[in-house]
Amino acid sequence: MRLLAYEHDGRAALGVRLENAVVPLAAIAKSLPATLEDLLALGPAALDSVRSGCERTSARVSLDELRLLPPLSRPRRIICVGLNYADHAAESQFEPPKYPALFTRFRESFVGHGTALERPALSEQFDYEGELVAVIGRRGRHIERAQALGHVAGYTIFNDASVRDYQFKSTQWMVGKNFDRTGACGPELVTAEELPAGAAGLALRTRVNGTTVQSASTRDMIFDVPTLVHLCSEIFELAPGDMIVTGTPAGVGFARKPPLFLHAGDVCEVEIEQLGTLRNPVVDEAR
Repeated sequence: MRLLAYEHDGRAALGVRLENAVVPLAAIAKSLPATLEDLLALGPAALDSVRSGCERTSARVSLDELRLLPPLSRPRRIICVGLNYADHAAESQFEPPKYPALFTRFRESFVGHGTALERPALSEQFDYEGELVAVIGRRGRHIERAQALGHVAGYTIFNDASVRDYQFKSTQWMVGKNFDRTGACGPELVTAEELPAGAAGLALRTRVNGTTVQSASTRDMIFDVPTLVHLCSEIFELAPGDMIVTGTPAGVGFARKPPLFLHAGDVCEVEIEQLGTLRNPVVDEAR
């Protein structure tokens, strides 16, 4: 099942994508929530009712009429993983980590599919990072690795775009990852049963203006999804809607010679096999 958050006629809503149309959840049952995190909090039975409800209603909205929003409107936690591909660690001149390098992003730092990324006025070093996101669907603390995938509702795509000069001003990466509207998430959440276990072995590609700049497999992650869920749950209780952004492979712009950074007029796409393509134009921040 493919769940979309969108805006239609000025109102935010949630729906299920069927090809080029969307079934609004409100057409299935008025009691269903309007946000993905609230739907996930209701548990697997709610997702089952949405699946069956799609077959009973003829209500459809054309995808072309919608403005897509990030799948999760207000996730409680956005946990990002740095250096989670050995080739990216090498190009960044770091040793592959023995424990995940974790940092956080704020919700205001990213936009949805089709909305412009904003290159900050303070920087010329705006970089792309294509990544897989695991979305938590079931609450848990101290989750064993063998049970970890039972806590994952589904997966989506992230562009963990980075403002490199600000990222490297400090030993902590938070500042370079959290300029407003510099990242992207979407276009939709694909539920876990539609994908290989742990979303392993999926091709990941990032393109800038149609040229492939990153190409890898999610099988290449140092810490796979079950391991990340297990380790994060040792620190805090995971809850429905929490996002684990699993890291980027080699090919980022700052490591290239010469460097390749994003500028106004560029288009950046992150494609993950079976998940789709997250596409965003780039504009300059208005001041």
